[in-house]
Amino acid sequence: MPPPFEPLTLVHVVFSSRIAGGELHCIDLANAQAALGHRVHVIGTAGSAVAGALSPAVRFHGLKLPLMRGWRVAALARKLGADVCHGHLGPACKAVAQARSASRIGTLHVGYKPHHHALMDGLVCVNRAQHDGLPRDRAGLASLIYNWAPERNAQVVAMRTDLRVELGLTPDQLLVGSVGRLQRAKGMDLLVAAFKAHAPANAVLAILGEGPDRAMLEDMAAGDPRVRLLGFRSDVDQALKSFDLFVSASREEAFPLAILEAMRAGRPVLSTATQGPREMLAGQPARLVGVGDADLLGRAMAEELARLRRLEASERRVSYATAAYDRSNAVARTLGFYRDVMLHRAAGAERFEDEEEAIAA
Repeated sequence: MPPPFEPLTLVHVVFSSRIAGGELHCIDLANAQAALGHRVHVIGTAGSAVAGALSPAVRFHGLKLPLMRGWRVAALARKLGADVCHGHLGPACKAVAQARSASRIGTLHVGYKPHHHALMDGLVCVNRAQHDGLPRDRAGLASLIYNWAPERNAQVVAMRTDLRVELGLTPDQLLVGSVGRLQRAKGMDLLVAAFKAHAPANAVLAILGEGPDRAMLEDMAAGDPRVRLLGFRSDVDQALKSFDLFVSASREEAFPLAILEAMRAGRPVLSTATQGPREMLAGQPARLVGVGDADLLGRAMAEELARLRRLEASERRVSYATAAYDRSNAVARTLGFYRDVMLHRAAGAERFEDEEEAIAA
């Protein structure tokens, strides 16, 4: 095993073609590790948007077909001399499980699933409930390391997006916003229903993101010009600054980066009380409501908008405690966890060899 400060060969695996929260975390972690001098590779799907977001110091390996991905990941990790193979999201972790030549790490961006994560040598949990809920009989190590909100690149930040101007809003109109993939887990259908039923007539809802539920959401929004589906945006940080209220209507969330980005932008936050937000927003100046109830969400939204309307625009900014989500600290702790897993794995191999020798004797 390399000495404590010798550069490692690290292989990240993520199979998504689009960039959402888990993919963004993988990209930023790989870029940060490469900037520290480690040899970093990312294995993904050929043509994935992930490749274009990686720094020049990170090498991307695109797999053209999904066939035998586990075997191919294992072979490539072995060829690259990987010290660590780190999977992001379930299918990637399932493939990483076959890379036995390296220490196998998985990040629980969603949650623990035995068929994806049981064979990992180490698991990174993104909230305390995940960590405390892991099976007691797991052989591998686990560590609680919070995600962070990656900084956007300088070119995007320089765009200085003003979403209110883009949408043609007047000063008296309040803008409700949400960011996320358009799929059932994110609850965008609940958000649209809640907004249409309870938001004031001059409020506007902007949803940033793409996904399989777009057509359904367009049907739900039909006839209501207040609901705007803006698709994928690379200027999320800038767009968030235009929101008067950020809403997460998710049915399940382990660690929503969009909420952390809204906190960084100083936006008031209303969220369903899923696993991640319950921990992230505990003791913070934010509001939680029950999961899966569009009427309850809508009433809470109306109350928050009424409260915000009584404030001047400059008074709507919120300050959050975000020290726990520091990027540098999280990257350092992740590298430290890699070392712990490598040591634990090496010790296990030595014990196995000692037992084999004892049996042979």
